[in-house]
Amino acid sequence: MTVAVSLQNVHKVYGTVPVVNGLSFEIRAGEMFGLLGPNGAGKSTTIRMLTTLTKPSDGLIQVAGFDVMRQRSQVKQRIGVVLQAVSIDSDLTVWENMEYHGRLHHIPKAQRQHDINRWLDYMELIDRRDAIAKTLSGGMKRRLQIARALLHQPEILFLDEPTVGLDPQTRRRLWEIIRDLNKQGMTMLLTTHYMDEVEYLCDRIGILDNGKLIELGTLQDLRQKHGEGLVMKQSGDRWDYKFFPTVDDANMYLNEQLDKTGMMTRPSNLEDIFVELTGRNLD
Repeated sequence: MTVAVSLQNVHKVYGTVPVVNGLSFEIRAGEMFGLLGPNGAGKSTTIRMLTTLTKPSDGLIQVAGFDVMRQRSQVKQRIGVVLQAVSIDSDLTVWENMEYHGRLHHIPKAQRQHDINRWLDYMELIDRRDAIAKTLSGGMKRRLQIARALLHQPEILFLDEPTVGLDPQTRRRLWEIIRDLNKQGMTMLLTTHYMDEVEYLCDRIGILDNGKLIELGTLQDLRQKHGEGLVMKQSGDRWDYKFFPTVDDANMYLNEQLDKTGMMTRPSNLEDIFVELTGRNLD
């Protein structure tokens, strides 16, 4: 197994406040890895450390085999980054945004022109190449960010809430694009607040809380560990949840109740497990 990303006992402290606390995990080459956590759990800080934007206070981080502290330039050459905030230059055209990025990475002109066309076509933006970026829709801006991040042919793509604020149709189209890139061999780390996004896209999932990794595994691993069946009971304006090993076990429990008012069973999902582990919904 080739390891694309490795964190070993990583800490990040701002002043006296620990934001990331002893974080260790690996992402395999070609894997789609989902990193989840409530606001303030340390996800953004982790992404910033992985992408060389913030130095860890302690521990070792390797990306594409290079140390993010000692070999920053080699790391930068091998990663693409799509941040939540739209970071394209709104006064440049679509083509000019790509051209500028290509020049920053010293891509030779002939290759640069070819690859700009290739990625704009792949992202369904080739017919908007001369459009000013600020005139694009939210989905088009996000696709342009991804196209730009791919221009220098990175080995690893970091996606920090790439579909936030987009309409459902645009989100689904981006899912298809992201999944296709992963099938082509691209290693990816995704952070998101959309549980259905993680369930659809990710091979494995890590859950952060208070700067620590509290769970790691596939969705099926998590469901088997915490329970595949769920009994829900309405209590006033909220629901109480009780996990069972299987849906059949949940149904058996429900059938044994004398008063079934406000109760129902269903299979558990990732959001149920997330709330069970962290004790709160995502904001």
